[in-house]
Amino acid sequence: MQTTRDALFDRQAAELGHRFDGEIRIGGNYVSVLRQDSHVYVSGQIPRVGETLVVVGCVGADVDLARARHAAKVCAMRALVLLRQELGGLDKIGRILRMTVYVHCSEHFTQLSEVGDAASELLHAVLGDAGRHTRTSVGVRQLPKNAPVELDLIAAVA
Repeated sequence: MQTTRDALFDRQAAELGHRFDGEIRIGGNYVSVLRQDSHVYVSGQIPRVGETLVVVGCVGADVDLARARHAAKVCAMRALVLLRQELGGLDKIGRILRMTVYVHCSEHFTQLSEVGDAASELLHAVLGDAGRHTRTSVGVRQLPKNAPVELDLIAAVA
């Protein structure tokens, strides 16, 4: 019997030690997800579960690589929740096309790709080959709410 994407999502949530069944709120005059024809755009997601940022601070200063990778996985899970809500299930995702990972990091932190790899690995673990995507990882001076990581992505509908 083949494991469903929803079951794989639940497995990743359990491994992360978080539940992703609450409402994902936004704080401005924009939408968190937008479908245009066969593409779905997901706005930037920070590592928030419910009302709590599960990791805060500057990577390479307050936050080590392991915690930054955890934050990136939480961001990716939030993006998957939004895609599931918009499309009516993870099986409706044709492919993740593009992801941008922003890392709030110290001046000398250079492991941006390793932080982004965590989100990429999670997407592949849940979606299989449909989770393989193009990606850019960028170091930035600051992110909303002092988050260490933020990511956005574009998906194609199946």
